[in-house]
Amino acid sequence: MQTIGTPLLWLVFAGVTLLALVADFALMRHGGPHKVSFKEAAWWSVGWVALAMSFNAWLWWHTGQRLGAAVGNEIGMEFLTGYLVEKALAVDNIFVFLMLFNYFAVPELQRQRALVIGILGAIVLRAILIFAGALLLQKFHWLLYIFGIFLLATGVKMWRASGQGPDLNSNPVLRWLTAHVPFLRRYYGSALWIGHGTRRKFTPLLIVIVMLGVTDVIFAVDSIPAIFAITTDPFIVLTSNVFAVLGLRAMFFLLQGMADRFHLLPYGLALVLVFIGAKMLLIDVYKLPVLLALAVVAVIIGSTIALSLLRPAPAPAGR
Repeated sequence: MQTIGTPLLWLVFAGVTLLALVADFALMRHGGPHKVSFKEAAWWSVGWVALAMSFNAWLWWHTGQRLGAAVGNEIGMEFLTGYLVEKALAVDNIFVFLMLFNYFAVPELQRQRALVIGILGAIVLRAILIFAGALLLQKFHWLLYIFGIFLLATGVKMWRASGQGPDLNSNPVLRWLTAHVPFLRRYYGSALWIGHGTRRKFTPLLIVIVMLGVTDVIFAVDSIPAIFAITTDPFIVLTSNVFAVLGLRAMFFLLQGMADRFHLLPYGLALVLVFIGAKMLLIDVYKLPVLLALAVVAVIIGSTIALSLLRPAPAPAGR
């Protein structure tokens, strides 16, 4: 696979990610199970974004020193665009995560634990998908067109489904779990199961964590091809993905009370997918500059957020 990733770059990325996760776990354990306030979530969100931007700045500088300023600028913009696209598409994850937590009535004190475990699983699964995708694209360039068509179709489907929540009762994974896994009807603190051997029974928290992982994989099938439209370098795709996912827990607690206020955002995300799908289909005819792609994505997301705030969703009938 063609990549700018050198042993040093991979080592720095792995080290920063590991230190960030250790610090996150340590601070979460120190604070104990608690309801995350908006202020705490905001500070964590700022911290995760600052970490991603610091890595991006170092990557831009290091690549520029090694391969020249022009290459450094291009790599820096590719990372930033990939990060922004993944961050934007992650908002849809947040809304589904919130629906899962409400569906299973997950206590506020246990939501952090579920999200942290789910995020760890998401990082591993996304890494597998990214390397598999990079290998396939290297051998079969025409897969870019398949990805492009898929993103176009997904964008149209998302536009049509905007405003409609997923039907969890008909979810095949959830139905299989509830039919085959012996689980209890109540929570036991942060425990995932109680008992041993054949007498072991699982708490609803385990079901929630599994569903979080499944949901993230489903969304990754959309978001990873979207970043491949920006760059096929697995190092840039993986790092921008991971840094976006690391801030997912803080973003959840930041947005969980404002989900209804961004009612038009799904339409913006649908347009982003359609735009990136079209960009991928035209890649051999005209390669859109990364800076222009970044500007288009930022304008679409920013506009739909602004319109959502300026034109609040009508209150449900009966209120």
